[in-house]
Amino acid sequence: MQSSNGRPGVQSRDAEYEDPWYDALAAGWGESAEQPAPVPAAREAGAAAAGPADVYLQVQRSEAFQEVRSRYRRFVVPGVIAFLVWYVAYVVTATTAPELMARQVTGAVNVAMLAGLGQFLTTFLLTWAYARHARLRRDRAALELRWDTQELSRSRGGAA
Repeated sequence: MQSSNGRPGVQSRDAEYEDPWYDALAAGWGESAEQPAPVPAAREAGAAAAGPADVYLQVQRSEAFQEVRSRYRRFVVPGVIAFLVWYVAYVVTATTAPELMARQVTGAVNVAMLAGLGQFLTTFLLTWAYARHARLRRDRAALELRWDTQELSRSRGGAA
């Protein structure tokens, strides 16, 4: 039988998991090379849960899980609001001010066409920003929570 720490026959309660994808975060264009703020561990010493479902509730109530969720919300809520305002402004302008949208910018390109292409550009930029934010601010903490949850489930006799 292989234990959760990867060594056959060796059981460990506090196994360290190393993920090769997160050994060194690549700092590319527009990204800082500094490490993100640490997230507190989800493990609580002496907290006994009755079953596997209780393990997930314990992790969900942990400070580490709440921090990951708040980081997610701090990015997603403003992003969704900004994108929806931009989209509604585009649709409302197209229906209430067709003369403005029909104004030529250059050749066959008008304001409506530029605004429509801007919608696509905004979608791609928001997707890139979301992926970057997830990689730099949430992925490592979420992975640690996943490992903690699996380790707690195994120690309680559940199969996760």
